[in-house]
Amino acid sequence: MQLTIFRGSKEVGGNCIEVQSGKTRIILDVGMPLFDEQGQAHDGFSLGRMTIAELEANGIIPKVPGLFSGDSSPDAILLSHAHLDHVGLLRHTTPSIPVYASKGTSKMMLAGSVYANQQELSRDRFREIKPKQVVVIGDMTVTAFPIDHSIHGCFAYLIEAKGKRILYTGDLRLHGKRPEEHNQIIKALDGIRPDALVVEGTHFGFDDGNNVTEDALQNQIVDHVKAAPTLVLASFSPQHIDRLRSFISAANEAKRTFVADAYTAFVLHLISFDAKLKNPLKTGNGRVYFPDTLKQKINQRGTNRANEISRDTEITMAEIRESPEKHVMVFRLSMLGDFDGRIPSKTLCLYSTWHGYSQRPYWQEVQKSLDEVDGKITHVHTSGHAHSSDIVEFTRAIDAKTIIPIHSFEPEAFKDHFDNVTISTDGEAIEI
Repeated sequence: MQLTIFRGSKEVGGNCIEVQSGKTRIILDVGMPLFDEQGQAHDGFSLGRMTIAELEANGIIPKVPGLFSGDSSPDAILLSHAHLDHVGLLRHTTPSIPVYASKGTSKMMLAGSVYANQQELSRDRFREIKPKQVVVIGDMTVTAFPIDHSIHGCFAYLIEAKGKRILYTGDLRLHGKRPEEHNQIIKALDGIRPDALVVEGTHFGFDDGNNVTEDALQNQIVDHVKAAPTLVLASFSPQHIDRLRSFISAANEAKRTFVADAYTAFVLHLISFDAKLKNPLKTGNGRVYFPDTLKQKINQRGTNRANEISRDTEITMAEIRESPEKHVMVFRLSMLGDFDGRIPSKTLCLYSTWHGYSQRPYWQEVQKSLDEVDGKITHVHTSGHAHSSDIVEFTRAIDAKTIIPIHSFEPEAFKDHFDNVTISTDGEAIEI
C-alpha cells in the first residue's frame, strides 16, 4: 500500500489523503484549508464562493491526479465528517466518484447547504457506510468506526489490503460525552497491530484551552444560565450536537424556553432521533426564531420545507424582549441588527466556539452593543479535538508500527513521545 498526504501533513485543516493498493485509489477527505501560508485564518466564506479556477490560482486545490479533473479518477472518496476543513472542496471533485460517509454526515451537509452556504452531498454520489460495516472498494476493504468529535456522524476508517492495515482517525477527542467510541476502536484492534496510524495532532501546536470534559462544560453552562438576570444568547455551531444538548439542558434546568433559530431547528429535526436528543420544539420547551435576514430571503425567493417544519412554534423578537429572563436564544452575528439597538439590559452572551474566531473584527460590534446595556460575553468552550495528553494515550493504545501525524502544525512533537514516527510531506508517497 501507498499513502500520500496531499494536504494536512504540517497544518491544521484541509485534510486530503490518498491510499493506493494495486489499481485501487481511495481519497480520505477533501477539505478546505483553514489557514494560509503565514498561519493566518482564511475567510472560509470567501473561499467557498470561489470557482475551481480561482482556487487553483490561489493554490487551494491539492494536486491529486483525477480528483478534480482529468482521467484516471480515484475509485472512491471517504468523508470522516462534515466540517469544511474535511469536505469543503467536495463540490469541485469529479462528479462520477462515489462518496462514502455516514448518514449523519450527509444530514449535517444538508443542513449546512440550506442555511450556511455550504454544500449538500448529492444523492447520486452518496454511499451510506454504517458503523463497523465492512465495505469492499476494489482491492481494499474499509471498516468505519464511530468517533467522538464536535459534529454529528463522525467516522474513523480502517483500510486493509494485501495484508496491510491503515487506521485513519479523522478528528477525534477523548474528553467528549462518548468515550466508548474510541475505546471500541482500541478493543477491535486488540492483537491486530496496524501498519500505520494516521492520527490528528491538532493540540500539538495549539494550546489545549479549557481542559475540561464536555460533561463538565455542560455543568458550567447550566450554572451561567441559572445565574443570568436576563436574556442569555448562546453562540455556537448548531451542528455541535453535544453543545446543543448542553444549552437545551441548561434552558430546561433554569426553567427557560430554548429559542432555536431556523438552522438549529432543522438540525434538531434531522438528528434528534439518531442522537437520542429530546427535541424541545416537540416537547413544548422550545420555540423557533426566524432572523430578519432569513425573512428577507423568504420574501424574495419564497420559503422551503426546512423553514416550515417548525413554523408552528415561531416566536417573535417582541415576545423575547417582553420577557428576556425566560429565554436562552441561539445567536449568530447576523442577528445583532434584529435587536434594533435594544438588546435587553444585562444580556449574557455565552460564546461557545474556538476563542480565535472571537478575535475577528465583527465581534467587536457585539461587545460594544453588550457594553452599552451592562451585558457581557463569557467564553464557555472545550475543544472538539483530543487534548495533547489524550493524543499520546490513544496513539499508545493503538500501538501501530508507524505513526503518521496529520492535522497539526507541529507533527515533529510526536517524536517527543514515540520512536516510530514518520513525518510526511504534502504530495510525497509513503510505502506502508
